[in-house]
Order: sequence, then structure tokens, then C-alpha cells
Amino acid sequence: MRAIFLGIVFLFLFGCNNSIPVSHSLLNNIPQNSSVIIRINDFDLFQNDLKNNYFVKAIQKTKQYSDNAEKINLLSYLKPKSESVLCFVEVGKENFDFFLKTAKSEDLIEIKETIEKTTEQINYEKDTYHKIIIDNQIIYSYTLNEAIYISSSSLLIENLIRVKEPVAVDETLQKLFNSANKNKSATFLVNTKYSNGILNYFINEKNAPKISSFSDWISLDASIIQNEMKFTGISLSDKISTKKFADLFYKINPVVNLTPKYAPINAKAILSYTFENFDDFNLNQQKYLEAPLKKDTIFNTTQELGVAFLNNKKVVILQTYDSENIIKYISENTNETNTYQGNDIQKLTSDNLLNIFQPLISNFTTKYATVLENAILFSEDLESLQNTISSFKNEATFEKSATYLSAKNSTADESNILHIQTSDGINDFLKNEFKSNSYKNISGLDFANQTLIFQLVADNGFYHTSAILKKLGTKSESNITAPLFTVRLDNDIATQAQFVKNHLTNKKEIVVQDIDNILYLISTDGKVLWKKQLNGRIKSTISQVDLYKNGRLQLAFITDSQFLILDRNGEIVKPFELSFKDDVINSLSVFDYDSNRDYRFLITQGSKIHMYNNKGEIVSGFKLTDDGKKIIKAPQHFRINKKDYIVFGEETGTIRVLSRVGSDRIKVKDKIIFSTNDIYLYQNKFTTTDEKGILNQVDENGVISKNNLNLGKDHGIYATSNTLATMSENTLTIKGKKVDLELGVYTKPIIFYVDNKIYVSVTDIQNQKIYLFDSNAEAIQNFPVYGSSLIDLGDIDNDKKIELVAKDLENSVIVYRIN
Repeated sequence: MRAIFLGIVFLFLFGCNNSIPVSHSLLNNIPQNSSVIIRINDFDLFQNDLKNNYFVKAIQKTKQYSDNAEKINLLSYLKPKSESVLCFVEVGKENFDFFLKTAKSEDLIEIKETIEKTTEQINYEKDTYHKIIIDNQIIYSYTLNEAIYISSSSLLIENLIRVKEPVAVDETLQKLFNSANKNKSATFLVNTKYSNGILNYFINEKNAPKISSFSDWISLDASIIQNEMKFTGISLSDKISTKKFADLFYKINPVVNLTPKYAPINAKAILSYTFENFDDFNLNQQKYLEAPLKKDTIFNTTQELGVAFLNNKKVVILQTYDSENIIKYISENTNETNTYQGNDIQKLTSDNLLNIFQPLISNFTTKYATVLENAILFSEDLESLQNTISSFKNEATFEKSATYLSAKNSTADESNILHIQTSDGINDFLKNEFKSNSYKNISGLDFANQTLIFQLVADNGFYHTSAILKKLGTKSESNITAPLFTVRLDNDIATQAQFVKNHLTNKKEIVVQDIDNILYLISTDGKVLWKKQLNGRIKSTISQVDLYKNGRLQLAFITDSQFLILDRNGEIVKPFELSFKDDVINSLSVFDYDSNRDYRFLITQGSKIHMYNNKGEIVSGFKLTDDGKKIIKAPQHFRINKKDYIVFGEETGTIRVLSRVGSDRIKVKDKIIFSTNDIYLYQNKFTTTDEKGILNQVDENGVISKNNLNLGKDHGIYATSNTLATMSENTLTIKGKKVDLELGVYTKPIIFYVDNKIYVSVTDIQNQKIYLFDSNAEAIQNFPVYGSSLIDLGDIDNDKKIELVAKDLENSVIVYRIN
């Protein structure tokens, strides 16, 4: 199938010259070895369609276009008044020249007076033809009877002159030519026997598939509008003398393509093959493979084989009307079963379970399998299958994507082959398949919001064929939350996964630590960038700082006995590898009082606070006296009315409020039996709760006001300057609005502020559900989703869509995208 997909890409590239003009007797005397023949019914219409097409406008800006436009641009001076036929012929390896035939007319060539033109007569074989130089570019013309032939190659004109008698036109070509839709501006006819050089031009010849292996002929009518290039027609092959990929579906009735129902919404492409009767397909398959006839009794209820392409990984989806035999076969080839979100995943002992489907699927190792409804899914790695299961359960499947919804409007419901690529899929496809120089030439193309579609439907001995490149509408996938990726660690997770900024890309990445104290940095697309062994468990949140004030960010954190700062590559930033003896470190607070990156690092250890500057030196101006009372609430920096306050709690129930230099700024007389919650600045008051669930707020005079919120013992709170969220038992309250959730064991709430909007999250760790609400306590659509920890929330790739990261399984993290 790579051959036809690459051929389709070539078709779009070849059809993008807005100056290309393209009849039945017109076929006489054209080169028999033409790779592509374009019948142009209406040159002006075709030219205008191309000029206004979005994709054509984009490709004209690329080097690929400019490198090949010199020859073809000469056609812009031609103004044929009737049907024309334009051929592209390989003259020399990977060198294509054009050959145009149309009715002769006096004003065929129109040139402005400002453009230089010279004509030279050339004698050849007792005949003459002309060499025409237009603006330093050369074309050749020859007139025979009422037709004129124009080419970029003198060799093609001389070949025509030498052949006095017309060569019989290929019967199939004549039929296709006559059946072309004359209401379309142009029809592309591809003789695949001579078209392999097309692919070799773009991709490495050693790896190049042959488009001739797909069918013998492809005829496609062009329909080109502003945001869409659509080619529809038929493919033909000689069933007797050749074996072609399309003939795998000879006289095979298609069924509805269900692969989009199971493929994740974040799949870069999907591919679906269907066959109403597997035995009929199996018969064609054996002929194609030239293998002995052997009836399959395990997979013979299969009606569809689909592939979801996920970040260089694949999930194969079998749709069957009776899966009993297949499931039994899988069980017999399983040595381990795990459960993920209620689905059993079998680890397989045989890696070639799907060889029966060659050549539809090849070079695929069956490692894992699971069942979703009537579909059986296989993958080479565990994460891809988990991603697919999670997406399916969250109703975040490919059929909900803007790409599929757009493609569905342009395709038949039932097809033997359906291939759809997203914009990311198109880019990956070109990058992986094209020669490096070819890809470089077109890498500037913007495929954002584009989709590429190929469809084949078997009919009575031929195949309806469609190839479409279209721009998506403005509507995107709304109200869908989908897994983006999962990442397995070497060991179980020990800390909360969080996002950190990559200062090189301005995107966000993930940091997380496992139980063996290995710290991981994971990229925006789920790749582990590095791992670093630490001596202890990271406590609390990792902070990012810019020590050198140059935009390069570092990671600052503590373990029980160390204060560390790492650079982007996981290396220690000297001198920040500080070790502490005696008491364990309780907390790290990072203050940037005036937002000038003159940081103060406050480390609490028992009853002591150590304050360090950017150089790792003790700040001598901080004069807090050790009163021997253990600090149990990490110091926080708040600013009220231009005054700075450092606030923390002691085990005696005292709230300490200090100035920058460590002296008491406010004396708080009353004691609080602290809950496990932090101290926040809410309504310009220092706010926390006590063990009884009473809200305690300290004003600037040191007076405590109390508000009984009737919270349970194990309640949680989170506050910003104007928003308070509480979680008690199974009741979440946001700004006084209550939401009763299912019974479970809930984390404290967390408030996020992303793109000028407030989000509040809690997680039911008992039932492994993540909830997300807005500031009005309205649930975000498609929540809850699967997860078993607190989350972090942010736009990690700057696409105006929000992502969240959480613990998935004990040893894996999951990232969801919220549309």
C-alpha cells in the first residue's frame, strides 16, 4: 500500500502547477510510455481552479515547485481553445519532460510584448519542427495535420517524426479516456507500468515500492475547489497476466469501515481493509501470494482489518461477527494477563498471529491483545494498547475527530480500503518515506488542518478509486478528552508527575520520580529524555528557577537530606548539591520577591529556617531566631498592599508572620490545631483550616476569624486570592457551590488557572477517577477520566488545548488532551 499512497502524494504534487493545460483521437501519436496522461477538457477552468486552490498556493512557495517549474511554466503561454492531452514522460532516469497535443490555432501561444521570443526551424528526417525560446526557456513544436505537438524535449518530437504511422492506442487507455467525465476540468490517467520512476524521484530507489504493483491503470477525474483537491475514478488490472494488490479485493463486497470507532482520536492515520466474506478474500490472497490453497478456520469470521498509527507505533484492529474462535486461539497463545481499566490484556507467546493477513499487514509483531466489543486489538507494545483502551472508554475515538468528520463527508460509508491521514500523519509520512533532499524541498509546506484520504471500492471487475486532499473546516473536536500518551517507568511511581517548562521550545515536559529514586524527564510527545539516580525521595513540588537570568531554567527540589538544583540535562548546578545532617528537611520554599529572579530559597529543618541566595550562600540579612518549635507548615510568601509577609505554622499551633528579614511583622496570639492543609492567601487574609474543619483567617492585625464550614476530619482545601475550594467526604465545594460526587476516597482539591480560566480538580483514588470542574462547579465535559493521583494541568504544546498528567498504572503516567 505504500506505493499507492506515495503515488497519490505525487499526484497532488504533479497537479499543482497552475499553468498546466490538458481529447479521443488526441491519443494518437502521444508517447506510449507516458507515466501520466492528463486529459484537460477546459484549460481556462482547470487553470483557474488551480490558481484558487489552497494547497496549490502553498506548494508554489516551496523549493520543490521552483526546481521543477522551469519546464512546465512554458505551458502558461499556451491558450488551447479545445480539449488537450498533456503527457509526462520519463526521459532518462527520474527526468520527466512534458508532451502536449491539442488542436492547432493561430493564437495558441500568447506572449506579452515585453517578453522576448525567438523561433528557429530545425530540419529532421526530411521534415521540420521548431525550437521556440521564450524568456530564455526552450520548447519544441511540431504540426501534423490539424494537431500541434509541443514538448520540453526535442527527443520526444523527433520520435514522433520518425514514426510515420500512428501506433495503435492501448485498448484500456482508449476505454478510460472515453469514459472520463467531460464535465470535470481534467482527468489524470496513470499507466503504472511506466510510473515507478515517479516514486524513485522522491524516495530512495532501494526502498521505493512500485506503484505498478497496485494496478495496471488508474483513471481519476479532477475536481478542484478552493479548499479541496479531489480525484475520483477507477483502477483496472489484468487479472490473467498480472498480480496486483487491488486484486486482493476482486469481486469482494465491502462493508462499513469500523476502524475509526476503535482507533484513538490522537491517531495520526488509520487504514482499514474490509471483506464481506473472508473465504473469498482468502482465495484472492492465495492467488496473489502464489501459495497453496488453505482454508483458515480461526480468522474466517473477520470482516475488517484496521490499523491505527500512533507515534511510530501501530495497533491492529480486527472486526469480526463471531470472535469465539479467535479469542480461544489468543488464550492458547497467552502466558500472562493484566487488567487495565477493566479490560484484560493478554501478553502473547507467538509474535506472528496475524501472518494470515499478509500482505495487508506485514512486519508486525503480535505482543499484546485485548477485546473491545466485537473487535480484537493487537499491539507491539503495552502503552499503545492502553492508550487505545483509555480512548475508547472515554469516547475519544477517531470517529469523533475533525479529520474523520471532514473525510466522512467526502467518502462512501463502505469501502474495501480506507486510508485517512491527519496533518501530523501527512508530515510524518513524507518525512519517513521521502529522500532527505525531496523532503527538505517540501518541508516548508503547511499541512496544518489538512487531511489526505484514499478509498477503494471493488465493483464488477474494477475498482472505484478516490484520492482527496482537503482543508478541514473551522470546527474542531470539541468537548472531547482523549489520552495523548502513556509512559511506563522502570519502577512504580513515587512522586506526583508535574509539568515543567522547556526553555528551548517554550513547551512543557514532565518530571516524575520512581520508588528507586530515579528522576525522569519526559518530552512533550512522551519520550523519556533522561533518567537520573538520586540519593533520596523528592519532597513536595519541583520548582523552576532562572539562576543566571538568561532564560535557561533549572529544577530546584529537596530530598530528606539534600537541596539540589539540576539543569535541563539533569546535571547538578554548582554549588546546589547541599547536604544537611541531623533533622530531615521538611520543606523548600522558593521566593522571588520582586520578580527580578533574585531568588530566596527557604529550607525548613526541624525548628530552623535556612535561607539561601542564587549563589547558594546563606542570606546574612535574614535574622530569624530559632525558638525550638518545629515548623510544620512550609513558609509562604504573600504580598498585601505592597507589604511582604512570610507565613508558616509551628507545631504549637502558632501562625508566624515575618518580614523579609525574619522579624515578626504580625503577632498572632490565638492558636490553631492545624489540619493537614497548607496556608493560603484568600480574601487578603492568611487562611487555613483546623482539625475540626473550621476555616481560620488571620488579618493584618493578627486577629483570627473563624467560619465553621462543617468539613469532615479528612477534608482538603485549596485557595487563591478570590476562590476557595473544599473537599469533604464526597462533597466538593467551589465558591460556595456544592457538588456531590460518587462515594470514594478523594484527594484534596487543586485550583489551576490556565488561559484566563479557573479549573478545579479532585481525584477519587479508590475508584481511580479524575474529576475536573470550572469555577462555577460545572463539570468539564467528558470527565471523570481514568487516573489515580493528583494532576497537573497546562497547555504543554502551545496549541490552545489543555493537557493534564496523572498517574495511570502503578508504574506509568498518562497525559490527556482536553479539546
